[in-house]
Amino acid sequence: MTVEEKVMQLSCVYPMGLLGTEGPIQSQLDAQLGQGIGHIAGLGTFGHKSPQKIAKTINAIQRYLVTQTRLKIPAIFHNEALNGVISPYFMHFPTPIGLAATWDPQAVEEMARIMRHQMRSVGMLQSLSPVMDLARDARWGRVHETYGEDPYLVSAMSTAFTRGMQGDDLREGVLATAKHFLGYAVTEAGQNMAATAISARELHDVYARPFESAIRLCGLGSVMASYAEFNGIPIHISHDILTKLLRGQLGFAGTVVSDYIGVGWAQTRQQAAASAEEVGSLALSAGMDVELPTVHGYGQVLAKAVRNGKVPESLLDESVRRVLRDKFALGLFDNPYVSEDEAKIVSIAKEGAELSLRLAQESVTLLKNENGLLPLSRDIARIAVIGPHADNTLVGFPAYTYPAALQMLRSMFTGGETSMAGTDSSNTWLPTEAKAAMKTEFQDIIDIEIEEYIKSNYQALSLSKAIKKLLPKTKITSVVGAGVTSSEPTDIQAAVKAAEDADVVILYVGGQSAWSGKNRTEGEGQDSANIDLPSQQVELIKAVIAVGKPTVAVVAMGRPQGLSSVIDYLPAVLTAYYGGPFQGIAIADALFGVINPGGKLPYTLPRHVGQVPIYHSQRVGSGYRRTTYDVHKGYVDMPSTPLFVFGHGLSYTTFEYSPLEVENSEIDTRGEIKFSVTITNTGNQIGSEVVQIYISDTATGVTLPAQQLVGFCRITLEPSSSKKIKFRIPIALLGYTGLSGNFVIEPGPVEVSAGSSSDDIRSRAKFTITGESRTITETDRVFFSVTEMD
Repeated sequence: MTVEEKVMQLSCVYPMGLLGTEGPIQSQLDAQLGQGIGHIAGLGTFGHKSPQKIAKTINAIQRYLVTQTRLKIPAIFHNEALNGVISPYFMHFPTPIGLAATWDPQAVEEMARIMRHQMRSVGMLQSLSPVMDLARDARWGRVHETYGEDPYLVSAMSTAFTRGMQGDDLREGVLATAKHFLGYAVTEAGQNMAATAISARELHDVYARPFESAIRLCGLGSVMASYAEFNGIPIHISHDILTKLLRGQLGFAGTVVSDYIGVGWAQTRQQAAASAEEVGSLALSAGMDVELPTVHGYGQVLAKAVRNGKVPESLLDESVRRVLRDKFALGLFDNPYVSEDEAKIVSIAKEGAELSLRLAQESVTLLKNENGLLPLSRDIARIAVIGPHADNTLVGFPAYTYPAALQMLRSMFTGGETSMAGTDSSNTWLPTEAKAAMKTEFQDIIDIEIEEYIKSNYQALSLSKAIKKLLPKTKITSVVGAGVTSSEPTDIQAAVKAAEDADVVILYVGGQSAWSGKNRTEGEGQDSANIDLPSQQVELIKAVIAVGKPTVAVVAMGRPQGLSSVIDYLPAVLTAYYGGPFQGIAIADALFGVINPGGKLPYTLPRHVGQVPIYHSQRVGSGYRRTTYDVHKGYVDMPSTPLFVFGHGLSYTTFEYSPLEVENSEIDTRGEIKFSVTITNTGNQIGSEVVQIYISDTATGVTLPAQQLVGFCRITLEPSSSKKIKFRIPIALLGYTGLSGNFVIEPGPVEVSAGSSSDDIRSRAKFTITGESRTITETDRVFFSVTEMD
């Protein structure tokens, strides 16, 4: 391979400029792909091609690469696939924070297997997911893309997703891309892309843990770098992060890709390099293998740097080998083409509907239920569904779903803005034929209302329509009353009138995630200094409550939503986390007792933005985890405790926990603690409980979290039935970075507890770790406890 051919294997192009109305444009293929290419970006996301059309287009481009370039190397087509393949007509699932609220990693693995099958069917072989960031700051707009605040829960979900996406053999799998490495969600002031603001110890012990678990347990294939900086160095050009930590300490052997325009932004946005050639050299030297989605510092810019001796060709060769290894592992050299059988492809794209519904149902979280107001009777004569989401399906499709991408593309076509990082709102760079092709592709849908598009293509029902379907004899009145944000009109008088005429009121309020539009409260680039419900929604809630009818609130949120101003007025509150096409049905089922809510909060809900970051595993003597020796324990104007704690979620039934039965009270540092707990459904309804296991440990010379999640198990019990759950926790799971800088476990007393939430602890026991302090080597790392049920 020539240097010029090598650098192109580390480069990427957008597909839009390659395609005309009749297919690939020969002149553009020659110009952009003539020396080969490593990746092609987002064919499904940045367009409106049917699944069959995607397969045909990928085959055509691969055919060019295999038959008309010297080296005949196929490309990797990557695509976003966070909770559904972001491409027209593919099944969607709840957003990751909703998946986390299910506490059901087995179902997440099943979802990822379905998505793998779907991506494979059309030739997209790298998924830019999962998001493994720990989200502990409610101001940050991208919380809903994550699995929440806790390293154990995020690791469990991330590992399950990776296993499902990659499979046992990449010849039948899709490369998972863990992002954003590292500490992307814990930045100064909770702002996207700002500097990562934590210590090196916490970066390794907490934030790197999900990545390491997927690396060591699943052979994670790819990692995407963070836009942020750590210790004053942009992560895209940080050798300490991308090589010493990722490859050296965590054992990563896969391929590192840039976030979109991340290499270029290290030069232009973060001003850490004087030229494209310099930033490309710094990135490659740091351990960055592939630049996405277009060339800034790689491509022929990097070739020039290699020719000029600014970066050794041996480093270039290392990265090229990784990309070629991926292509061999994925089977591209054996067969770069896919079937173009339309019926088969369409059938595969629709797979997963039953699972999507189940995940939406499992995620619904009951925050409050005074006097057993819920479930509502199915014999109510008149119901008013009020709020900005009352008759809205778009709320189930946040950023990183295709309907959100479609809105963004429409905005871009009409000169509007988008908050998706790495996209260009102009199309001036597109050749004339490509512009014509894009216009043709969108001509039949450009004027269709997004609600109509969702209802016709995803069979989604709004909450009011789902209730009407469930209760056909009930009179359902739907009134908006107030928009999501103040940019939308209000008609609170109409809402009050609807409430007066109803027997029961259901308020559907909360946020909205999107890449474009005026009614966004969260999402990529949509950080917020004020996390409270928008003021017009608070006004709506208070006006409706004043009518005096039995009222239930459903709150749509991805990031933790500030509810302090309204929580005392609302007798019953359910949380919905942007649940995909079946969100309306799942909420209706929960409201009327078709299902019993079993979701648990995957993050902490603050009382006020002044508390953030706030999370259950704050260290002893910090945050709301103060001791009796602390002189100063909180705020002068409110309690320091959360409004709702991590792991909280009520049920329509009740569960009783037996005392913990610990097999032995002393365990060597190389052993494991074994214990069991019996859970009994003491109510009169079937219900699901998430049994949560926490430990409290101490160390020599360093502080540890006051409480650490070390296991959980979601179970379903009939009334009066019981299940005995056995847990085995290897002592190595409790390791931490000690004073020496090594990852260690030390002897001493430990408390283990079982509960229904991080604060609702039902049973406790103590044991002692004995023996000598132990250094836990990389190969001895343990990430999960083991659960068995009688």
